[in-house]
Amino acid sequence: MPILAIRYWPFLISVAAFFLSAAAAIAGVWPGIFAAVFGALAVLGLLDMIQGRHAVLRNYPILGHLRYFIELIRPEIRQYLLEADDEEVPFSRESRAIVYQRAKNVEDKRPFGTKKGVYEGGYQWLTHSIRPKHIENPDFRIKIGGPDCRQPYDASVYNISAMSFGALSANAILALNAGAKIGNFAHDTGEGGISRYHRQGGGDLIYELGTGYFGCRDDKGRFDPDRFAEIAADPQIKMIEIKLSQGAKPGHGGVLPAAKITPEIAEARGVPMGVDCVSPATHSAFDTPIEMMEFIARLRDLSGGKPIGFKLCIGHRREFMCIVRAMLETGITPDFIVVDGKEGGTGAAPLEFANHMGMPLVEGLTFAHNTLRGVGLRDRIRIGASGKLIHAFDIARTLALGADWCNSARGFMFAVGCIQAQSCHTNHCPTGVATQDKLRQKAIVVGDKAQRVANFHRNTLKALAEMTGAAGLTHPGGFRPHHLLMRVNDREMVTGAEVYPYMPEGFLLREDDDRFGYLMRWRRSSSASFEPFDDGI
Repeated sequence: MPILAIRYWPFLISVAAFFLSAAAAIAGVWPGIFAAVFGALAVLGLLDMIQGRHAVLRNYPILGHLRYFIELIRPEIRQYLLEADDEEVPFSRESRAIVYQRAKNVEDKRPFGTKKGVYEGGYQWLTHSIRPKHIENPDFRIKIGGPDCRQPYDASVYNISAMSFGALSANAILALNAGAKIGNFAHDTGEGGISRYHRQGGGDLIYELGTGYFGCRDDKGRFDPDRFAEIAADPQIKMIEIKLSQGAKPGHGGVLPAAKITPEIAEARGVPMGVDCVSPATHSAFDTPIEMMEFIARLRDLSGGKPIGFKLCIGHRREFMCIVRAMLETGITPDFIVVDGKEGGTGAAPLEFANHMGMPLVEGLTFAHNTLRGVGLRDRIRIGASGKLIHAFDIARTLALGADWCNSARGFMFAVGCIQAQSCHTNHCPTGVATQDKLRQKAIVVGDKAQRVANFHRNTLKALAEMTGAAGLTHPGGFRPHHLLMRVNDREMVTGAEVYPYMPEGFLLREDDDRFGYLMRWRRSSSASFEPFDDGI
């Protein structure tokens, strides 16, 4: 039985020891102090299992307190036994702590100055004004929807990035979506379809359409327009996002074994039980850049004019330019593009892909932004960005480099209770966030975690408003590369405008500027095919 799992043994042993020691005390064999100690532990374990604020304690009664004890004594023993605040990866202890504090609405300030090496190469900062602005309303929003969109969406500049039901637990999905509802921001479904938990939360949804077309596929796994139209008509769905690739494992498909498919997952994805669920590496609904644009136009029509876009991690830069050429030749443009950095997370990825495939966000974002500027389409298309963006500075820097809004996956996972145990692929997540284990996921008390999700979003935007005002701006969309400074070495600094400049409008069409090799790749691109016609990429 689940209650006999090893993590419950300290509680069960305490209960058994209490009864034995109580009997021994009554018989006069042992002193009563043993019964008192074990009784206290048993009561502590029971309280752990029924409380709703700490998922670790619900899943690890009594034993979980060791984690909090270590947290308590850590400042004194850190330099001898544990990692420093900025050492643990992929997210440092400092980064996770600020999320937890903002999610819990507790003090998030720091004493004694920065711990960063401000004279070390790579250090970055924003310029500030001697006449800062006071921003009353930090609920920064942007309108997403080009000239062909009939139902534009007024989006927050910070939203929940794509995470599928199946990768995350039912309670985690419900808490995230309910939090998005409270905070009035968007929740990307991930490619696993729209589950009952997405709908139950009532928050705004971005429906991600991956290569498996989950939720709108026929019996052979192909795109089904009728099913799509039925799903897209739901007013809870605000935008549709075609997933071309994701940062942590670009160009890699996936298989969910039949043994892991639950009735709820089958319902959300529209797949049968007892059969492996395959996500191919490529789309079957289109094969060429022009066909991709035609597919976008088709989705826009089927959805009643909702914003349609696509997400990708930049790989071959020429291929992105092929898509842009198709936009020009067909006159069809997406309403948005989400650029996912290779530093993005996933529940499971081959080590080589996670470490060495795909372009980091900064380079991918600036390339996509400047390519659209180069053909005069940037004003028609919004750009979202994702990849380890959890602080106000992360958001400000990303907006400065060309994004219109940012998404975060792991930041909101931390808000729900993730402790970076990195056991997402084992089904043994200690906090119930990334597991389908029914008992483990009960550790997430939805109401409490939903409020934490909303708190994290609100407090992060409040911090962004403070940084924006300090820079003399009234909206973070006003950040530009020149607001960003970067340390090269202890005697040299450069501006973001020098390293990641905005390229001139229309430069690709004029063919008069080949900075950073844009024009060379543009000349090799074609709207008719993604295949190269020479050896270049």
